[in-house]
Amino acid sequence: MKVQIHTRLKEGVLDPQGKAVESALKNLGYKEINKIRQGKLFDIDVDTNDPVKAKEIAENICKSLLANLVIEDFSIEVIKEI
Repeated sequence: MKVQIHTRLKEGVLDPQGKAVESALKNLGYKEINKIRQGKLFDIDVDTNDPVKAKEIAENICKSLLANLVIEDFSIEVIKEI
């Protein structure tokens, strides 16, 4: 089973990389851009066919390594393989 984990900085935490991308896009002529927040996407293959177990494993991975819970939020999507 696959899980996708998306981590992003919490609202209120400065995001210099997002600000740099926003500025670069505006310099390229994309004046419609108001705000960009950057994050990370992790695609993980989990050795289970149980979506509840896959999500539980992914949550534990986030809490122990992938997300800094002080400044980051995360979301998990379980993807069933066809």
